[in-house]
Amino acid sequence: MDTVTLWEFLALGVAAALVGFSKTAVSGANTISLAVFAAVLPARDSTGALLPLLIVGDVLAVLTYRRHAHWPTLWRLFPAVAAGVVLGTLYMVWADDAAVRTSIGAILLLMAAVTVWRRRAADKAEERGEEKRDGGATGAARLKTRSYGVLGGFTTMVANAGGPVMSLYLISTGFKKLGFLATSAWFFLIVNTSKLPFSAGLGLIDTRSLLLDAALVLFVLPGAYLGRRCVDRINQRLFERLVIGATVLGGLQLLLR
Repeated sequence: MDTVTLWEFLALGVAAALVGFSKTAVSGANTISLAVFAAVLPARDSTGALLPLLIVGDVLAVLTYRRHAHWPTLWRLFPAVAAGVVLGTLYMVWADDAAVRTSIGAILLLMAAVTVWRRRAADKAEERGEEKRDGGATGAARLKTRSYGVLGGFTTMVANAGGPVMSLYLISTGFKKLGFLATSAWFFLIVNTSKLPFSAGLGLIDTRSLLLDAALVLFVLPGAYLGRRCVDRINQRLFERLVIGATVLGGLQLLLR
């Protein structure tokens, strides 16, 4: 981090602005931020540098959308996510940069494919007049919630890549924009804050990374403002396609590096 050039810093600044934008407009767009940070910094170190910026974005998103959160969904997710965070922490003890990039990229692409398939199934169900929202009461719904929760916890601990996984889960359960953004904002504010001791214990957050964050946080604020101004102009279908598209791009970038 001591050798970041001006152009690299500007690239990180754009990525930080995308963090703010993704938190208030297109959740999942911060996979691009993940890719930029992993390109400029060592992959493991990049997760520690990005985490405080994500928390700032989470706070801004909660302040903007807090009234629209769906708490029953959050309570169903948290136990599985906690298990995923623990698994991710154990994985980070031995995983190198290449293993981190490959595993997360593969998971993102798999989740994007599953979500496209589920979206088509949900559209057909809607045409038949069936209820679209998955309330989590059936065995299949519980299995889906636990699966996404563990994957979300694992990916958010390993590479701050839980956003796309949770975005795909919320889309698959039928959330509209405001409910999606509010539920996601509260979820990641709680989860990312709880990750701080784990990341510090792994040596991913230190004085140098925090100094870099102090400079980059200035880019998060305008990104969040721009996202809030744009979100009302994005229709639901385009919103979902942007989330899935950002997920695919992020996954491919990680696999092809």
